[in-house]
Amino acid sequence: MRAIDGEGGVRSFTFAEVARGAAGAASSLQAEGVSRGDVVMTLMGARPEWVFALVGAWRLGAVALPCSEQLRRKDIALRVKLTRPRVVLTAGRNIDQLDGIADLPGVVNVDEQPFPGEVAGESPRVDTGEQDPALMIFTSGTSGEPRGVVHTQGYLAGQRTQAEHWLGARPGELVWCTAASGWSKSARNTFVAPWSMGASCLLHDGRFEPAERLLVAAEQGVNVLCQSPTEYRMIARRTSLDGVQLPAMRHLVSAGEPLNPEVMDAFKQAIGLDIHDGYGQTETGQLTGMPAAEPVRPGSMGKPLPGFALDVVDEDGAPSSDGELILDPATVPTFFRGYLGEPEHPRDTRWHTGDHVRRDEDGYLWFEGRLDDVILSAGYRIGPFEVESALLEHPSVAEAAAVAAPDEERGAVVRAVVVLRDGWEPREALATELQEHVKQATAPYKYPRIVEFAAELPKTSSGKIKRAALRAGR
Repeated sequence: MRAIDGEGGVRSFTFAEVARGAAGAASSLQAEGVSRGDVVMTLMGARPEWVFALVGAWRLGAVALPCSEQLRRKDIALRVKLTRPRVVLTAGRNIDQLDGIADLPGVVNVDEQPFPGEVAGESPRVDTGEQDPALMIFTSGTSGEPRGVVHTQGYLAGQRTQAEHWLGARPGELVWCTAASGWSKSARNTFVAPWSMGASCLLHDGRFEPAERLLVAAEQGVNVLCQSPTEYRMIARRTSLDGVQLPAMRHLVSAGEPLNPEVMDAFKQAIGLDIHDGYGQTETGQLTGMPAAEPVRPGSMGKPLPGFALDVVDEDGAPSSDGELILDPATVPTFFRGYLGEPEHPRDTRWHTGDHVRRDEDGYLWFEGRLDDVILSAGYRIGPFEVESALLEHPSVAEAAAVAAPDEERGAVVRAVVVLRDGWEPREALATELQEHVKQATAPYKYPRIVEFAAELPKTSSGKIKRAALRAGR
């Protein structure tokens, strides 16, 4: 494992040193009262302590709850309320976001209280089963608050399939998954999937800078790069790919949303490598991928991973080449156990992804869009309810609706249509104020980049917002 900190310092760890670090984290967690089944929340960037914390929690049979550093106090408080973590492990820069949260458990600032490098005596470890809970990731839906997706120990071992057939890591190689800690792809591809193939991983605890990303990859000798479509788009459009030299780079992958064929072509022309697109959900893990050993079909999300039973059905549930993507959970080792506080999803009941896809005659799948109103922006799932709730907290807002608007770099952005209360006038300064309000009320990536004012919102006879009409500009 190799790690770059915020100041550019580089540290490297052998697998033996990682094991000792995880043992030290497990020892510290045990001292905080963590045992089998307890939740361990993390709030830090992609750094060694984050990896040690997750592996240490799994050694104890605990459930890791990695959280994005973009979350704000309200988001964190919701997660604390729903999961009742035994301890919160945080970087010092996030301490202020924990102030005033009710029922907050013990908090460990890993910058001031590092894990021990060596553990006296036998390091703590418990035996776990394939169905024991191991990981929890929160995901957004079209209504209500985010829900906790519970994955089992089997999810970790199940990453081997996508690591071999899509991520394409090889023993001894260096893999860089750039997803921020706290997101589904980060939890599985930053280190779990590379390690399953005997590869090493690169951690970078810094902000995304398009002009620097490929320079860092070149300096570190990255062999496999896993980025979001937005990052690929920003690099292609905001920087020059002319003269880019990546002698160690062998494989590029992308997932989270469809990637534009023209961006794929730009990388192909500049560095001679195709970008292998893939698809998955927080609940399911990776489901499809452009096979690592095959030429890509630009715009396609590839084929189902080996052994994964995926079907396409029409509105009546009949097999079709154009319709909703569904799957048989019994064939997907990374399928989740269920949502937190809800019954487990039966393994013999088909899972409806809610995504509209097209399957060509060769079995390749092509993403056509969401069947519901979840907004996919730069790989993030944003529920309209979350944005609307934040807007309604502002004294000027009587009603609000959030929908997706096309965007060249992010795929889509949040567009908010706002009805003002009496006494308030539409103006640009108010639109900016509403954007800043949402940034403070919830995670900044959810804020509406477009704010429009309207006299009323289009609604059905039962009072539901006609989001399709808003998306169409009506």
